[in-house]
Amino acid sequence: MNASDNARPVVVAWLGYGGLLPFVGTALLLWLAPGQHSRWLEMLLTYGAVILSFVGALHWGFAMVHPATVARPMNGMYAWSVMPSLLGWVALLVQPAAGATLLIAGFLVQYRQDLRLARVLALPAWYLPLRLQLTVVACLCLASVYVLGPGLPQGA
Repeated sequence: MNASDNARPVVVAWLGYGGLLPFVGTALLLWLAPGQHSRWLEMLLTYGAVILSFVGALHWGFAMVHPATVARPMNGMYAWSVMPSLLGWVALLVQPAAGATLLIAGFLVQYRQDLRLARVLALPAWYLPLRLQLTVVACLCLASVYVLGPGLPQGA
């Protein structure tokens, strides 16, 4: 790791934090527009599944291009990288609270995998703190499903 790895690129910050807007926006809409809970809930869970797929795919990318992976078998990283996508898909097929639970679990396990990855590959110093911040906000927004659960229309 070199000194330039310590500074988070501005574009990464903008894109990372900007990617939280759909989480925060739909979680707020669950509170502020109760007449359309089903719509906002579907949007929140769908976005969560998409983003969980994205963070899983990061491991595929690391396995392909990181210099430290050249001499190592990366089958485990490739296999892991598709698990979040599958979990996100299942989360969209079950009842909303169960789906939110699966997504939250997926984000937490993915962060744990990122911690494990950082022990074997030299990642930029800003990567794990950013991933933690994004994970916490995403999980809190998904957890709003539990708080609003009783207020959700039946069948939502």
